[in-house]
Amino acid sequence: MKKTIPFAPVLAAGMLTLAACSTPQPTQAPQHVAEAAMPAPVPAAVPPAPVAPAAKADLRGSVKPAPVLAYSPGVPAPMPHIAPMPQSADKFPDKDGNKSVLVSEQPVSTFSVDVDTASYAFVRRMLSDGRVPPQQAVRVEEMVNYFPYNYATPTNASQPFAVTTEVMPSPWQQGNQLVHIALKGYDIKAAARPRANVVLLVDISGSMGPRDRLPLLQQGFRLFAEQLRDDDMVSIVTYANGTAVALEPTSGKDKQKIIDVINNLHASGGTAGGDGLQRAYAQAERNFDPKAVNRVILATDGDFNIGITDPRQLEKFIVDKRKSGVYLSVFGVGLGNLNDALIQRLTQSGNGNAAYIDTLLEARKALAQELGSTMFPIANDVKVQVEFNPSQVAAYRLVGYETRMLNRQDFKDDKVDAGDMGAGHTVTAIYEITPAANAGKLVDPLRYEQPGKKKATESGKSDELCFVTVRYKLPGQSASKQVEHAVRAGSARDSLDAAPDDQRFAVAVAAFAQRLRGEQQVADFSYGDIARLAEGARGADREGYRAEFVKMVRMAEALGTVGPAAQR
Repeated sequence: MKKTIPFAPVLAAGMLTLAACSTPQPTQAPQHVAEAAMPAPVPAAVPPAPVAPAAKADLRGSVKPAPVLAYSPGVPAPMPHIAPMPQSADKFPDKDGNKSVLVSEQPVSTFSVDVDTASYAFVRRMLSDGRVPPQQAVRVEEMVNYFPYNYATPTNASQPFAVTTEVMPSPWQQGNQLVHIALKGYDIKAAARPRANVVLLVDISGSMGPRDRLPLLQQGFRLFAEQLRDDDMVSIVTYANGTAVALEPTSGKDKQKIIDVINNLHASGGTAGGDGLQRAYAQAERNFDPKAVNRVILATDGDFNIGITDPRQLEKFIVDKRKSGVYLSVFGVGLGNLNDALIQRLTQSGNGNAAYIDTLLEARKALAQELGSTMFPIANDVKVQVEFNPSQVAAYRLVGYETRMLNRQDFKDDKVDAGDMGAGHTVTAIYEITPAANAGKLVDPLRYEQPGKKKATESGKSDELCFVTVRYKLPGQSASKQVEHAVRAGSARDSLDAAPDDQRFAVAVAAFAQRLRGEQQVADFSYGDIARLAEGARGADREGYRAEFVKMVRMAEALGTVGPAAQR
């Protein structure tokens, strides 16, 4: 492990002031989360000096003298009582990181695309609180895909993807290379987008009372309402002890009526989320318009404890409803009771996407700025398959996508569900590969040739590193189409610095996520290395997302964050 240099910056808008030590100190709430009530970090326990505590006032305001404490010489002062951090009930999918795979044994890798961003926002929330995020909460692909990238754009909606690739040296493993695969979706102009038929399904149970939950969502939904066109339709269904339709289908031109209902939502009672989903889908289906985008948007902080509560039953319900043509989005809020594992199951089963709302700025990003991309799909069941050339590549490792892996035969099976992409969305995937020339470092060569297997050199494709195929369905269609792209060995960059900013920045984010997860592959690539790589690839950064990321890396560095796997 490289030795890191303590860093004590004063972090600007949206971040905390950090001390140059490995223990977080109490700070005030960061500016960009001022709208959210966030718990303060617990300071480290420090032995007190043997002095009497200060006098303190009783409830009536009078001052009582403090008792005098007498300590014997040489006897340590008693440690102060520090209230422990409440045990979190947050739940996350538990998946180990992908391992390196020998091309000779498994030449094909298949996965479903992912455009969710929940993991990034949750990690940011934890670090901003001065806390280390749980390893399971860090999903590399969601961290990488949080950012906008200026990839090549397709020219028409009939072929809604442009595929670009870059090959560059790995910054964390000498001798290895990274294959960066980028998809860019066709962007629908605002005037050309279909109208929206949306049902907002809002959790108003008692746990949604804190300012970082229902009040924060209300601010976001007001921004959402302001983006509606006159021909859009919005309904609002709420659930607590039971369910209710708070707003019947209402035209987007009647924004004030929609906002008034949003403003009047109040939190109390239990969590009948399963029943709420049933009612919301019934509402969406009753007003279904085949020419519109029909979507349920669920906003919640935790488990469903009334009605349908079994995750398997909920997942089956969502799978069945997927066939109705109604899409699903889920926005998680709060800490301590977030059931991210259930949110992932529901969105991955129901033509859905997930985000985590931790600040008003994130609410603005998810519900206003990205309305066009998240709300309006351009392709369903998007799958990626990569075949590696054994004459060029000895082994590969897909960085992230552990919860999105598919079997090879799933790729051509149009009944197998996969991720959806919205207008203008980008998807990034990164493979770390070991060149065939370095195969001897991995395994001993085979004694016997595999009979009947045609070598790539004989097929005239010896200059290909790999072959990328993207399979997708246009909305409303049941048959898939394909886009193909060959990655040439000769396209490899001689140095990482020679790669474009977007690709290098994505590599920095992937390195950060792996390090937070404690993955051994990046054990010698420090937070300082990651911050320098990201800083050098910030580019224009109009919204400041990349500058914020660099500050997050420095926060993790100051906390001395190393995931559980790296500590073993």
